[in-house]
Amino acid sequence: MALLLKNAHCIDPQAGLDEVCEILIRDGKIVEVGHNLTMEKGVERDLGGKIVLPGLVDMHVHLREPGFEQKEDIASGTRAAAKGGFTAVCAMPNTLPVIDNAVGVEYVKARAAAVGKCRVHVAGACTQGLKGETLAEMGDMFNHGAVAFTDDGRGVQGAGMMRRVMDYASQFGVTVMAHCQDDDLVGEGQVNEGVASTRLGMLGWPAEGEELEIARDIALCRLTGCPLHIQHVTTARGLDMVRAAKAEGLSVTCEVTPHHLFLTEEAIGDDYNTSLKVNPPLRTAADAEALVAGVMDGTVDAIVTDHAPHTDWEKDREFELAPFGMIGLETSLSLVYTNLVATGKIGWDRVVELMSVRPNQILNVDTVSIAPGSTADLTVFDPSVEWEVTREALTSKSGNSGFLGARLTGRATDVYVGGYATLEDGVICE
Repeated sequence: MALLLKNAHCIDPQAGLDEVCEILIRDGKIVEVGHNLTMEKGVERDLGGKIVLPGLVDMHVHLREPGFEQKEDIASGTRAAAKGGFTAVCAMPNTLPVIDNAVGVEYVKARAAAVGKCRVHVAGACTQGLKGETLAEMGDMFNHGAVAFTDDGRGVQGAGMMRRVMDYASQFGVTVMAHCQDDDLVGEGQVNEGVASTRLGMLGWPAEGEELEIARDIALCRLTGCPLHIQHVTTARGLDMVRAAKAEGLSVTCEVTPHHLFLTEEAIGDDYNTSLKVNPPLRTAADAEALVAGVMDGTVDAIVTDHAPHTDWEKDREFELAPFGMIGLETSLSLVYTNLVATGKIGWDRVVELMSVRPNQILNVDTVSIAPGSTADLTVFDPSVEWEVTREALTSKSGNSGFLGARLTGRATDVYVGGYATLEDGVICE
């Protein structure tokens, strides 16, 4: 099949591209990028007024399948991803059963191939059952396509256990992604310790509960040489540690989420909105400002959603009983545009680095580009669209977004995966 995309503003710093041009696609690959392109037969799309980017990747997503399909499944989660402009996601292993062996990896890959609306990379668990006691079958999972290892949802508590994980992963050159949480210090914490916990009368979650494990895991990176990726950094001091590790030359990267960038502990009001209960918790305005600065100066490598769907009945409980997490796939790109690009804090080149280039590099998968020979994974964005985040506007099975009611500018309108549309004019392609 041939496809010609015309009149779009194409942006890709990898290819030195930032202009209105045309893209010719054939058999899933980009054949030519230029002007006045022609083809004998095929489909032409006029994308005037829109922006085309290399396909966006969310490297931290909970698709919940197998085991928690009432919250989300691979079909609904990848539909939400496509609606948000993503051509690929990386699925976390805290499912039921846990993805801690090759069978689990192959299951997710097979389901994604059958029902997915975007590519699905699979992260395997570091330890069996996420218990932090015994190594998971990391070598077997790697051989079956696992792209990274993480016990996301909780931290690996023992330093010796984490060293064994990183020693083992380093044999394959695979990144270990660390959820940094000292359970003994965090305890039953619900919200950021300090003003928020005092005002709300809730158990506090100290920033040090995250920062201690960031420091430990950076030290273990130095010891083992294993690539380390710090998941969902939330504090200024935590980000400073990553910055120092990078300056030292260690193979350390990190990610931030839109909710930690654009929401703070002050957002949790007297209504105790459980959609704002996330792990790690929303921090202070100063922390959020530091994260934005890290996005701007290059310290932050990726913006991810940590898309964590839950059923309405699970979230519709007392704050301390509700599960942690919020969804984010469908709002992420619009939030980044509204709060960072439209305000002049970063340009589209930096968005491509944060949401396409660096995630692919960290996961060690093929990087896509708007260049001849590249796989035709493309995200099309309309910066003129204005919309309100409502439950009815979301495709996910779950509605636990902390941004409900927000008015955003810009939205993905088209997504191409291997040259085929999974989203066209804002509608999922069946």
